[in-house]
Amino acid sequence: MDNIRFDRIRRELKYEGNRLKFYEDTYEMPDGNKAYYDYIENRDGAAVLPVDSDGKLLFVKQYRPALDGESIELPAGSLEYEDEDFMSCAAREAEEETGMIPGKLIYVSDVYPLTAFVKEKTKVYIGLDLKKGEIHRDETEFINVVKLTLDEALNMIETGKITDSKTIIAIFAYNNLIISKKL
Repeated sequence: MDNIRFDRIRRELKYEGNRLKFYEDTYEMPDGNKAYYDYIENRDGAAVLPVDSDGKLLFVKQYRPALDGESIELPAGSLEYEDEDFMSCAAREAEEETGMIPGKLIYVSDVYPLTAFVKEKTKVYIGLDLKKGEIHRDETEFINVVKLTLDEALNMIETGKITDSKTIIAIFAYNNLIISKKL
Protein backbone atom coordinates (compact mmCIF):
# COMPACT_ATOMS: atom_id res chain seq x y z
CA MET A 1 0.00 0.00 0.00
CA ASP A 2 1.34 3.43 -0.92
CA ASN A 3 1.73 6.03 1.78
CA ILE A 4 -0.69 8.91 1.56
CA ARG A 5 1.14 12.14 2.28
CA PHE A 6 -0.38 15.35 3.55
CA ASP A 7 2.06 18.25 3.86
CA ARG A 8 1.36 20.78 6.61
CA ILE A 9 2.08 24.21 5.22
CA ARG A 10 0.87 26.27 8.18
CA ARG A 11 -0.11 25.93 11.84
CA GLU A 12 -1.77 28.87 13.57
CA LEU A 13 -2.36 28.96 17.33
CA LYS A 14 -5.96 30.08 17.82
CA TYR A 15 -6.28 29.71 21.62
CA GLU A 16 -4.20 28.57 24.55
CA GLY A 17 -5.98 27.46 27.72
CA ASN A 18 -4.81 26.02 31.03
CA ARG A 19 -3.98 22.63 29.51
CA LEU A 20 -4.97 22.72 25.87
CA LYS A 21 -3.70 24.52 22.79
CA PHE A 22 -6.05 24.91 19.83
CA TYR A 23 -4.59 25.31 16.35
CA GLU A 24 -5.80 25.62 12.79
CA ASP A 25 -3.63 23.65 10.39
CA THR A 26 -3.44 24.11 6.64
CA TYR A 27 -2.39 21.08 4.60
CA GLU A 28 -1.63 20.38 1.00
CA MET A 29 -3.34 17.13 0.10
CA PRO A 30 -1.96 14.53 -2.33
CA ASP A 31 -4.06 15.99 -5.17
CA GLY A 32 -2.62 19.49 -4.59
CA ASN A 33 -5.75 20.96 -2.97
CA LYS A 34 -5.66 22.61 0.45
CA ALA A 35 -7.48 21.33 3.52
CA TYR A 36 -8.00 22.94 6.92
CA TYR A 37 -7.99 20.96 10.13
CA ASP A 38 -8.56 21.81 13.77
CA TYR A 39 -5.78 20.46 15.95
CA ILE A 40 -5.77 20.26 19.75
CA GLU A 41 -2.68 19.55 21.78
CA ASN A 42 -2.81 18.18 25.33
CA ARG A 43 -0.17 16.79 27.67
CA ASP A 44 0.44 13.05 27.57
CA GLY A 45 -0.43 10.98 30.60
CA ALA A 46 -0.98 7.60 32.18
CA ALA A 47 -3.85 5.57 33.59
CA VAL A 48 -3.93 2.47 35.76
CA LEU A 49 -6.43 -0.22 36.69
CA PRO A 50 -5.54 -1.07 40.30
CA VAL A 51 -6.47 -4.62 41.33
CA ASP A 52 -6.50 -5.39 45.06
CA SER A 53 -5.55 -8.67 46.75
CA ASP A 54 -9.22 -9.78 46.70
CA GLY A 55 -9.35 -9.31 42.91
CA LYS A 56 -11.48 -6.16 43.16
CA LEU A 57 -10.88 -3.50 40.51
CA LEU A 58 -10.56 0.07 41.77
CA PHE A 59 -12.09 2.90 39.80
CA VAL A 60 -12.78 6.55 40.42
CA LYS A 61 -16.21 8.08 40.01
CA GLN A 62 -16.18 11.79 39.31
CA TYR A 63 -18.10 14.57 37.61
CA ARG A 64 -17.02 15.28 34.03
CA PRO A 65 -18.17 18.63 32.59
CA ALA A 66 -18.03 17.34 28.99
CA LEU A 67 -20.59 14.69 29.94
CA ASP A 68 -22.51 16.96 32.33
CA GLY A 69 -22.52 13.96 34.62
CA GLU A 70 -20.46 11.38 36.45
CA SER A 71 -18.08 8.91 34.90
CA ILE A 72 -16.51 5.74 36.28
CA GLU A 73 -12.90 5.63 35.12
CA LEU A 74 -9.36 4.53 35.83
CA PRO A 75 -7.22 6.75 38.03
CA ALA A 76 -5.38 8.82 35.44
CA GLY A 77 -3.60 12.08 34.87
CA SER A 78 -1.09 14.04 32.88
CA LEU A 79 2.66 13.91 33.14
CA GLU A 80 3.49 16.66 35.63
CA TYR A 81 7.01 17.55 34.61
CA GLU A 82 9.09 17.22 31.49
CA ASP A 83 11.08 14.11 32.39
CA GLU A 84 8.39 12.26 34.40
CA ASP A 85 8.04 8.73 33.03
CA PHE A 86 4.66 7.16 32.33
CA MET A 87 4.96 4.41 34.96
CA SER A 88 5.73 6.94 37.70
CA CYS A 89 2.75 8.99 36.56
CA ALA A 90 0.46 5.94 36.70
CA ALA A 91 1.63 5.00 40.21
CA ARG A 92 1.32 8.61 41.39
CA GLU A 93 -2.22 8.93 40.05
CA ALA A 94 -3.28 5.63 41.64
CA GLU A 95 -2.08 6.84 45.02
CA GLU A 96 -3.43 10.38 44.66
CA GLU A 97 -6.90 9.26 43.62
CA THR A 98 -7.41 5.91 45.41
CA GLY A 99 -4.86 5.91 48.24
CA MET A 100 -3.29 2.71 46.87
CA ILE A 101 0.19 2.33 45.38
CA PRO A 102 0.77 -0.44 42.82
CA GLY A 103 3.91 -2.46 43.49
CA LYS A 104 3.78 -3.89 39.98
CA LEU A 105 2.59 -2.26 36.75
CA ILE A 106 1.75 -4.26 33.64
CA TYR A 107 1.72 -2.27 30.41
CA VAL A 108 -1.50 -2.65 28.40
CA SER A 109 -1.50 -0.16 25.54
CA ASP A 110 -1.03 3.38 24.30
CA VAL A 111 -4.39 5.06 23.84
CA TYR A 112 -5.00 8.06 21.59
CA PRO A 113 -8.56 9.17 22.42
CA LEU A 114 -9.35 11.26 19.32
CA THR A 115 -6.80 10.66 16.59
CA ALA A 116 -8.64 12.82 14.08
CA PHE A 117 -7.73 16.08 15.83
CA VAL A 118 -6.22 15.64 19.31
CA LYS A 119 -2.54 15.03 20.06
CA GLU A 120 -2.62 13.23 23.39
CA LYS A 121 -1.24 9.83 24.37
CA THR A 122 -2.22 7.92 27.49
CA LYS A 123 -0.26 4.83 28.49
CA VAL A 124 -2.57 2.34 30.20
CA TYR A 125 -1.41 -0.12 32.89
CA ILE A 126 -2.80 -2.73 35.24
CA GLY A 127 -1.60 -2.22 38.81
CA LEU A 128 -1.02 -5.20 41.10
CA ASP A 129 0.49 -5.80 44.56
CA LEU A 130 -1.24 -2.73 46.01
CA LYS A 131 -0.03 -1.21 49.23
CA LYS A 132 -1.64 1.51 51.30
CA GLY A 133 -0.60 5.06 50.48
CA GLU A 134 -2.25 8.42 51.03
CA ILE A 135 -4.99 10.09 49.04
CA HIS A 136 -3.95 13.60 48.03
CA ARG A 137 -6.20 14.83 45.27
CA ASP A 138 -6.06 18.11 43.40
CA GLU A 139 -8.31 20.82 44.86
CA THR A 140 -10.69 20.45 41.90
CA GLU A 141 -11.05 16.67 42.25
CA PHE A 142 -14.11 15.37 44.07
CA ILE A 143 -13.79 11.63 43.66
CA ASN A 144 -15.39 8.51 45.05
CA VAL A 145 -13.47 5.24 44.85
CA VAL A 146 -15.56 2.40 43.41
CA LYS A 147 -14.55 -1.26 43.88
CA LEU A 148 -16.00 -3.77 41.44
CA THR A 149 -15.51 -7.38 40.53
CA LEU A 150 -14.40 -8.09 36.99
CA ASP A 151 -17.89 -9.40 36.15
CA GLU A 152 -19.51 -6.24 37.54
CA ALA A 153 -17.14 -4.06 35.49
CA LEU A 154 -17.82 -6.03 32.30
CA ASN A 155 -21.56 -5.76 32.96
CA MET A 156 -21.23 -1.99 33.43
CA ILE A 157 -19.59 -1.76 30.00
CA GLU A 158 -22.44 -3.77 28.45
CA THR A 159 -25.08 -1.60 30.13
CA GLY A 160 -23.40 1.70 29.25
CA LYS A 161 -22.43 2.63 32.81
CA ILE A 162 -18.72 2.56 31.97
CA THR A 163 -18.06 4.45 28.73
CA ASP A 164 -14.54 5.85 29.07
CA SER A 165 -12.35 4.31 26.34
CA LYS A 166 -9.13 3.85 28.32
CA THR A 167 -11.13 2.23 31.12
CA ILE A 168 -12.85 -0.18 28.74
CA ILE A 169 -9.49 -1.09 27.18
CA ALA A 170 -7.97 -1.82 30.61
CA ILE A 171 -10.94 -3.94 31.72
CA PHE A 172 -10.87 -6.02 28.53
CA ALA A 173 -7.08 -6.41 28.77
CA TYR A 174 -7.35 -7.56 32.38
CA ASN A 175 -10.14 -9.99 31.42
CA ASN A 176 -7.95 -11.40 28.62
CA LEU A 177 -5.03 -11.87 31.02
CA ILE A 178 -7.32 -13.75 33.42
CA ILE A 179 -8.79 -15.92 30.64
CA SER A 180 -5.33 -16.74 29.25
CA LYS A 181 -4.14 -17.49 32.81
CA LYS A 182 -1.28 -14.99 32.48
CA LEU A 183 -2.28 -13.49 35.84
